[in-house]
Amino acid sequence: MPRKYWAFDNKVESVNSIALYDCTMNLRFVEAFYWVASLRSVSRAAEKLFITQSAMSSRIAALEEELGTLLLDRRDKSFRLTVAGARFLTHAQKLLELQRTAKEELSGGNVVGEQVLRVGAIESVMHSWLTDWLSELRKQHAGLAIELTVETTPLLLDHVHRGVIDLAFAAAPASSGGVSSVAMPSMPMVFMGHGDTLKKRKYTAAETAAMDIMTFQRGSQPYVGLIDLLRDHRIDGARIHAISSISAMVELVEANFGIATLPHAAAMRLAARRNVRVFPSQLVLPPLTIFASYRSDPASIDIPAALVSARRCAQQLDPQTKRSSKKSMN
Repeated sequence: MPRKYWAFDNKVESVNSIALYDCTMNLRFVEAFYWVASLRSVSRAAEKLFITQSAMSSRIAALEEELGTLLLDRRDKSFRLTVAGARFLTHAQKLLELQRTAKEELSGGNVVGEQVLRVGAIESVMHSWLTDWLSELRKQHAGLAIELTVETTPLLLDHVHRGVIDLAFAAAPASSGGVSSVAMPSMPMVFMGHGDTLKKRKYTAAETAAMDIMTFQRGSQPYVGLIDLLRDHRIDGARIHAISSISAMVELVEANFGIATLPHAAAMRLAARRNVRVFPSQLVLPPLTIFASYRSDPASIDIPAALVSARRCAQQLDPQTKRSSKKSMN
């Protein structure tokens, strides 16, 4: 049997295990088809790969010509794969994974300038454990380029659905087809107040509610959780201010505008460099649930494996985890 060759971005590598296609096929065309099929949109796939729609269509057409069959059903405006397209999608994923594995092995695990991970996160995660995780991720993948977006949960879920980002840490899971979601450790929430004006060891529920309380935007999980908490304590008339930025809330707290609801990890980090500290209240805020939603990219890093270290970074900042660790050491 004659040896087959596979074109890795214009570099020809000998591959004995793949004998389905001849040497003229370009993996960029395979990658284009994979994302068109995964995102079910030529325009979204073009946006993800930073090429024009016409260039994307040309790559798909070239791949179809090479394979000698249609991969996309173009008879109407609705998106559909042909039978051959559905079969080739499995091969496309395996080929892109093989390309990634080969590059990692040949470069000793450091594929410089090749891999990009586009991460999105809500502010609560950004100000808590995300930077620790990204630093650890870079140590594991020295050549990995990070693109970071900080947005609200609805926008992040829309971004991961459209393929604008690969991974989103948000307060709700994505529910669209092709997107996987897993629960991350929830984040304990606390009140945060000015460092010089808190005189009591513990403030009652009524004393807490008598202050101006800042929380996240209306409809967000912290906002709804605060409203429900006050209702459970039969507290009416509390002055609640919806603030979309943690930085803005901290500025207002330092100006003695009121107290704010924040993740415990973020509050402790801010207390180390700003004149703020945890406000001791009898009101116990509900924790903030966090989900990781992602589309696996066969040409990039293994996201499920990367989430193992993300979970560890999140757990290390949990006050309950810290107390358990201290007890085990004693």
